[in-house]
Amino acid sequence: MTVPPISHPTQFVKPYVKSNKNDMVDAAAIAEAVTRPTMRFVQVRQPEQSARQALHRVRDRYMSQRIGLINQIRGFLLEFGIPVRQGVGVFRLDVPRVLGDEENELPPSMHTLLADLWNDFKLLEIRIEELSKQIQRSVQYSDTARRLMTVPGIGPLAASALEASAGNGHQFANGRFFAAWLGLTPREYSTGGKTTLLGISKRGNTYLRRILIHGARSCVQTCDRQRHPLGAWITRLEQRMHRNKVIVALANKIARVAWKILTKPDEIYR
Repeated sequence: MTVPPISHPTQFVKPYVKSNKNDMVDAAAIAEAVTRPTMRFVQVRQPEQSARQALHRVRDRYMSQRIGLINQIRGFLLEFGIPVRQGVGVFRLDVPRVLGDEENELPPSMHTLLADLWNDFKLLEIRIEELSKQIQRSVQYSDTARRLMTVPGIGPLAASALEASAGNGHQFANGRFFAAWLGLTPREYSTGGKTTLLGISKRGNTYLRRILIHGARSCVQTCDRQRHPLGAWITRLEQRMHRNKVIVALANKIARVAWKILTKPDEIYR
């Protein structure tokens, strides 16, 4: 049986670094940390995983740039008393209408600048769409990703990101560990026998956690409460806690189900 390559999380090796930092001290710290019985390890990603993660990272950067560009254009227009509604969909409708209005108080230089910014926005839209299609095409050829998409709240984007980040999932002992790795479990601050649970820890991959929470929010909003097995569970949670907590709880459940599918070949959501 071949043992998969592993490495140390750097934050767990740091306490073993003695004196000043140099290569020799770092190597000694790694050698000492690996002997600890409670040390945690992470799997080294395969080239295919790294390539797929690169697609998600570039797409996420374009998404952030698009949000910044939208806010900048809305701010410029608001200085001239021209409000633009929030949201990408209505932004696409409002800005061409503003640029085509010759009766507003925009100076010619400002009109030219906004037209250039609008072209930048359209170019970002094209790049985001191309990367999204590339991710969707990669999902079609992955059996694991197709099985992940049977889970409510997981679409092509989340399935691809899960497979690229977690691999086969065997580095986690169970679904709870996987959810904790994603930062979807409560942060604990306990002492003197008194257990105190705070908000979610928000550790791990921020991008992946955000996708799962968005998927859970969509599931809460569109789930058929009468027919779907999760419907009654979601309704009971909403009766005793805030909806945002319900969404995070559902994201935690989705992550556990996803771990089961990652680790069990031919397993799907039933």
